[in-house]
Amino acid sequence: MPIRVLPNELVDQIAAGEVIERPASVVKELVENSLDAGARRIEVDVEQGGVGLVRVRDDGCGIEPDALPLALTRHATSKIASLEDLEAIGTLGFRGEALPSIGSVARLRIASRVAAAAHGAEILVEGGSMGAVRPAAQPPGTTIEMRDLFYNVPARRKFLRTAPTELGHIARLLERLALSRPEVTLRLRAGERMLIDAPAVAPAERIAQLLGREFLEGTLEVDHAAGPVQLTGWIGLPTAARAQPDQQYWFVNGRPVRDKLLMSAARVAYRDVLYHGRHPSYVLYLTLDPRLVDVNAHPAKLEVRFRDSRQIHEFVRRALERALAATRPESAAAPAVPAAPLLGAGASMAPAGRASGHFEFGAPHLAPATRPHGDWALAAAVHEHSPFPAAEGPTPAGEPPLGVALAQLHGIYILAQTADGLIVVDMHAAHERVLYEQFKAARGAGPPAAQQLLEPLVVELKPVDLERLLAQRGPWEAAGFELDALGPSRLALRRVPALLAGAEVVRIVQSMAEDLGRDDPSHHFDVLDDRFLGTLACRTAIHARRRLTLAEMDALLRQMERTDRANQCNHGRPTWTRLTLRELDQLFLRGR
Repeated sequence: MPIRVLPNELVDQIAAGEVIERPASVVKELVENSLDAGARRIEVDVEQGGVGLVRVRDDGCGIEPDALPLALTRHATSKIASLEDLEAIGTLGFRGEALPSIGSVARLRIASRVAAAAHGAEILVEGGSMGAVRPAAQPPGTTIEMRDLFYNVPARRKFLRTAPTELGHIARLLERLALSRPEVTLRLRAGERMLIDAPAVAPAERIAQLLGREFLEGTLEVDHAAGPVQLTGWIGLPTAARAQPDQQYWFVNGRPVRDKLLMSAARVAYRDVLYHGRHPSYVLYLTLDPRLVDVNAHPAKLEVRFRDSRQIHEFVRRALERALAATRPESAAAPAVPAAPLLGAGASMAPAGRASGHFEFGAPHLAPATRPHGDWALAAAVHEHSPFPAAEGPTPAGEPPLGVALAQLHGIYILAQTADGLIVVDMHAAHERVLYEQFKAARGAGPPAAQQLLEPLVVELKPVDLERLLAQRGPWEAAGFELDALGPSRLALRRVPALLAGAEVVRIVQSMAEDLGRDDPSHHFDVLDDRFLGTLACRTAIHARRRLTLAEMDALLRQMERTDRANQCNHGRPTWTRLTLRELDQLFLRGR
């Protein structure tokens, strides 16, 4: 076949395939044009899932009659005029492809009126064939109607889904656009049904409109800036994590995007507060100099490229980590896990199968010789025999958020009393988080405090575990260990971190060597150093059946209140819950 120049109609249809994939693509392009035109009110009507009709009305600046044919010409746009403009795009659209692409694969009508004109004008397009401009009744703004999508490209129409499926894509798209511009009224109707009715409101109210009041109440507000970059929005509490990543919304300079770099930064920020398999929810707005981001990276403009992607990733991660650090016990805050739904479902507070437990009121501290097998104490510099030194710093005025310890339940939970009810704490999970944050703080403060041993401790390991440990000795040494091999299965510890002084270091090291050798899916740590410290905290923390005195219980509660992210352990499990007096009264039908 000889080389030839393709007809304009065929060129337009080929180009339309890159821009117009389904009815939602049409809605996206038209609504973005309305937003670029300064519209404060946008109404979208669809029929047959958008295949039969898409109508978009706005009150924007409108189009002059003599500019209507030009608006339907490929690569004609009012949004950029030079290469400098392309490098600093501040509008949602800029390519000048949307209207001619739609007109080439559907029947299109555009009616528009500028505010100063006495009446409007309209133009019709059918399969790329443009009619003449003629007067039309039209309020200030623009109305665009698209009918019979892909009527002249039957092969493309076969790939469309059912009307409800296509309508679902449109609704989700408009939700994102509505979240990006809370100051704009946006409505979606399908026939006589109103699917989205979002009047102009404050940003937080727009989230409540579209995602529900419960979503907003389960979030933390973010507002962080550095130089020309600012991150604002709302991130879900770890307890509001979801089974699917279906409530993750990113906006870059007001543009909805699905960007892998930004999603990765959020995932890393949540890595040690989410349980395995759960996904965070958030609505986040990244604002930066347009010259620092390239939005001309994808035909649908859903992906962006940052000039300094590593710096943006680090900025976002740190901003979210700073916000998540506030997830610690507070009197007015929600508990790490709500107890009422569990009790309403008839769930027991003790794990299933634990029939032979004990309920200790200030159980006496056990001497090392009488401790149950497999238990150990984490000795501290101030209290040689207690895993919980007295909390440093002044005690908060008034009642502490986690109350005053009363007892232990089954050697697993701490029960504490507050003015308005009962606090239940998982002591291992809580201690694990406290230790992990201490280890991280020590790492960030410089060379760790360590204790040189007069005689090395010898640890028996499997040869494969020893080989792996020596190959990844960096995190061990950074934490304060000095180690080397005495043989194919013997490890010598010559120095240990000061935080482990007095602990059963040999047992801890054996457990860690096994844990770090497994592909543990319960940790979200991408960095080996973080996984090492998380594993060290888990294996060092007190375990079940360890009997604590009331003073030790109170010390742990006070440490939790001072520790970042203390609402979850390193694996993302909740550390505490609250039962109010009102909930207890309901359980026992008091006041009825």
